[in-house]
Amino acid sequence: MTHIDELRNIDKQHIWHPYSAMGGDMPVYPVVSASGVRLKLADGRELIDGMSSWWCAIHGYNHPEMNRALTEQLQNMSHVMFGGLTHPPAVELVQQLVDLTPAPLQTVFFSDSGSVAVEVAMKMAIQYWHAKGEAGRQHFLTIRSGYHGDTFGAMSVCDPVTGMHKLFSEALAKQFFVERPHCRFGEACQADDIDLFEQTLIKHQTDIAAVIMEPIVQGAGGMRFYSADYLKQVRQLCDRHNVLLILDEIATGFGRTGKLFACEHAGIAADIMCVGKALTGGYLTLAATLTTKEISDVISQGDPGVFMHGPTFMANPLACTAALTSIRLLVESNWQDNVKRIEQGLRQGLAACRDVEHVQDVRVLGAIGVVEMKQPVDMQSITARFVDAGVWLRPFGKLVYLMPPFIISDEDLACLTTALQKAIRS
Repeated sequence: MTHIDELRNIDKQHIWHPYSAMGGDMPVYPVVSASGVRLKLADGRELIDGMSSWWCAIHGYNHPEMNRALTEQLQNMSHVMFGGLTHPPAVELVQQLVDLTPAPLQTVFFSDSGSVAVEVAMKMAIQYWHAKGEAGRQHFLTIRSGYHGDTFGAMSVCDPVTGMHKLFSEALAKQFFVERPHCRFGEACQADDIDLFEQTLIKHQTDIAAVIMEPIVQGAGGMRFYSADYLKQVRQLCDRHNVLLILDEIATGFGRTGKLFACEHAGIAADIMCVGKALTGGYLTLAATLTTKEISDVISQGDPGVFMHGPTFMANPLACTAALTSIRLLVESNWQDNVKRIEQGLRQGLAACRDVEHVQDVRVLGAIGVVEMKQPVDMQSITARFVDAGVWLRPFGKLVYLMPPFIISDEDLACLTTALQKAIRS
């Protein structure tokens, strides 16, 4: 038995992978290295990565500038507690985030995953209203088909029917849901698209701490792209009815939709905004929740006088260094042109999928390409086909989708779209 075989056996017996069953038949493919847009498997095969490791690795893998910055930081310190202490990578990163995000967002709270960043945002909203003497505002309004993470608060604002957390529905806080917008990206939002949203907001205003949404792109809840005009009108309704707006930019932030942050498509700012995933370029886990000075001041001056959250690995210096370096690489690059180039390649490469009988829809926005099937795909067989074709894609349900690193070449992108076309035709 080879060393890799031993690792496979240990993995199969003892490791739970995301959304997997112990002892299941779904294969896992051992990766021994990664560079650029390629993953090298233990058997020597190389796969072109079409997933950016779930939205994260926007600069690809094993980037020399990222490696250098982290090696230098490692010589100084890998970690230090953030309670009562601070350090340059955290302070410099906060300044970067404040400078890059919409102007009203001025204060930053670090956490160690996107799901926790959402929990923090929800707690901020509740504590804000508590400090203002409106402690009854304990609930949230959102749209169906959303996804915000797998922790309890985040699960409560994911779609309760079509989402992945129905099993836990009786244990979750009850939130308010309205139908997802049917006006697609690029379309105007008509009155009947948003009437129910406004009615629900008015009816439950005194119970709602905040509206929470993914801006423009609904990720794991269906990979749908909705109207920027709808989002703009949601902002206006929140202002009119005195409700906070939380935008979950964890998947969409840092250029994926063609704007640095997806809310820019609507020309709006959130009261609270979450970022993560691509924040560190896929090197280390880090997330941040940003809010306005008004919200942070109210929380800080109210009872109990502090914000009630504090992760052990908050503002980890290595992670902050990775984020600083990733952001610098992004803003100093021609990322807008790259995303436009990828968008064009995805539109061209996926267009023929519309003619496949069992395809429901094909949609592209920025560096995101989605082929929605009429029936769920067979994960085991389609994944094996992709690997045999030399690409790495990870479909779920009815969705076969692409979100490649921004550095991908036109040739490699064409390999991804060709492999996807062939797999769905079969």
